[in-house]
Amino acid sequence: MSEYWLISAPGDKTCQQTWDTLNNATKSGNLSVNYKFPIPDLKVGTLDQLVGLSDDLGKLDTFVETVTRKVAQYLGEVLEDQRDKLHENLMANNKLVANSQNRGSKRHDKYKVGQIFNITKSKIKDAARSACLPSPTLPTPGIDSYADPGGGEPPPTPTSPVADSAYSDHHGCWPCEHRDHSDCEASHQSHPSQPSSGRSSPRWEDDDCEERHHILTQGDLPTYLTRFQWDMAKYPIKQSLRNIADIISKQVGQIDADLKVKSSAYNSLKGNLQNLEKKQTGSLLTRNLADLVKKEHFILDSEYLTTLLVIVPKSMFNDWNANYEKITNMIVPRSTQLIHQDNDYGLYTVTLFKKVVDEFKLHARERKFIVREFSYNEADLAAGKNEITKLVTDKKKQFGPLVRWLKVNFSECFCAWIHVKALRVFVESVLRYGLPVNFQAVVMVPARKSFKKLRDVLQQLYAHLDHSAQQHGQNAQDTAELAGLGFGQSEYFPYVFYKINIEMVDKI
Repeated sequence: MSEYWLISAPGDKTCQQTWDTLNNATKSGNLSVNYKFPIPDLKVGTLDQLVGLSDDLGKLDTFVETVTRKVAQYLGEVLEDQRDKLHENLMANNKLVANSQNRGSKRHDKYKVGQIFNITKSKIKDAARSACLPSPTLPTPGIDSYADPGGGEPPPTPTSPVADSAYSDHHGCWPCEHRDHSDCEASHQSHPSQPSSGRSSPRWEDDDCEERHHILTQGDLPTYLTRFQWDMAKYPIKQSLRNIADIISKQVGQIDADLKVKSSAYNSLKGNLQNLEKKQTGSLLTRNLADLVKKEHFILDSEYLTTLLVIVPKSMFNDWNANYEKITNMIVPRSTQLIHQDNDYGLYTVTLFKKVVDEFKLHARERKFIVREFSYNEADLAAGKNEITKLVTDKKKQFGPLVRWLKVNFSECFCAWIHVKALRVFVESVLRYGLPVNFQAVVMVPARKSFKKLRDVLQQLYAHLDHSAQQHGQNAQDTAELAGLGFGQSEYFPYVFYKINIEMVDKI
């Protein structure tokens, strides 16, 4: 499913009530799967600023989506024969992978500390036994700073069923940062619960659980959209809405400019290589003959004689063999040789005196024999082969970095695009529902063949928001464009609505 509906509805007493009402209305007929779309507390500004920003955000939305699809499309062109793997490379929020790796590294470091601790503890106990001394009391891993060089207040070590239950409230696994664990159900079959007895380090298991969640949810476009979180680092919410929009515009504009430069350079290299490859495999009339001829085919370093290459139509081979010596005077008898032939033509050599070359070319053309201009020079032939090799090498060198750049910047553009959607939802919701800010944004995944029914359910839920419809009844459609919110008759709904299509390229 590549089409998603992003809507917002005004909060009742609380936004949670709005969420529950919508969920209950769409759950009965399995009309859609719904996800909360959290938007932070952004700076509202004045009404005039919001009205002006609304139009500008619409243009920015179109621009960012265009660049995003352009990057995706070009990535498909660069992959060429590997285009079937394009969707695997169209990922969002690549940071999740790095964070997961970092957590794995931290967990490994803590594991090594624990090993060192256990070895040290064992050695001290052995030494105490040998000296007939009582075993010394050692710090407990995960509680004392010796076992946790990272600092911070460690969690209590569970030593009883009560303590265990406090830690294993999520399907028997240890707690992690996620507030909603519904996306990791499948992983719990292979994620063992903590034992209720024995001393262990919950923090290490916590990291393990957390990494499992991120591996399950990292990267793909639907997950990024349905699990959207505002990127505070890139787009600080203390900035005004206009400044955030400008940040996105500059960021995506720079990516668009860089894409033009990089694609131009790569396409030029690719085009030159394709032209040379065509000359290696095309018709004998146009292809490069260097790979077909050998030194022994030519009379070289002769003051009087020279060897020409002649293209003869396949249907005229017999005519050539019978009459080539009669085309002009001073042709060396029995000097012709068939070097190569394709479906239409054959490549022949003929040796003659240099003084009659021009005359031979003229009369050969009259007989539909075509003389190819060619001078055998080993240095030039080697240079031509080296040029192809160099272009192939250069293309391979540029391929990897270009693919990585496209993947990273596709992610940047896609994430920026969804943030623009969030800005639009916020601005339009404030304009429609007023202040104080109180609305619930939702990403809906409509069930197939349920679009119309889902639209009817939403209309019933939120028809009261359309004051013009209440006043004019059946004439509501005639006044839809008077709402002043920039929607046409076919696009206006009582609630804020945006359709998001995350299918970035045509299906292969």
